[in-house]
Amino acid sequence: MEPNLLLIIVSGLPGTGKSTFAAALAKNINALHLNTDVIRDQLGLRGKYDAETKARIYQEMLSTTRFRLKENQNVIVDATFSNNEWRERFQKLADELHCTISWLVVEANEAIIRERVAKKRVYSEADFSVYKKVRDNYDPIRYTHLVLRSDEHAVHEMIEQAKQYLYRSEKNS
Repeated sequence: MEPNLLLIIVSGLPGTGKSTFAAALAKNINALHLNTDVIRDQLGLRGKYDAETKARIYQEMLSTTRFRLKENQNVIVDATFSNNEWRERFQKLADELHCTISWLVVEANEAIIRERVAKKRVYSEADFSVYKKVRDNYDPIRYTHLVLRSDEHAVHEMIEQAKQYLYRSEKNS
């Protein structure tokens, strides 16, 4: 594997703008963008959010991430990552493959989130009730991470903040 290969985790609650940001960052740094909603759709599981389906989607993302990292491709994984179990699995993968992992958390205030989730989105089906349910069960992130505020910064500004953070993370790995 190439030195300085990147695994970037973009997490956050529904409606925070994480997918918009992750897609733009992936394009900017030439990385593969994996998104839970897209994978759910590709697997024919749209509308299914039970624990077994979520586990299947995260496992698919983990397997694809492993394969792509072994192919020397930087990967951005875009998902809620609301519990520590899946965070730990991706962290272990990065450790196993000796690649740099960076955790980015996208946040926004609830008024903005309420507006965003009220609009039709291509892949996401999450509405405000889903946001509240995920928020109420969201495990605090144990890993060092960068918080990006999509309600305070434009996407291009968030990309610059992230790139500065990623550069520092690479230097320290």
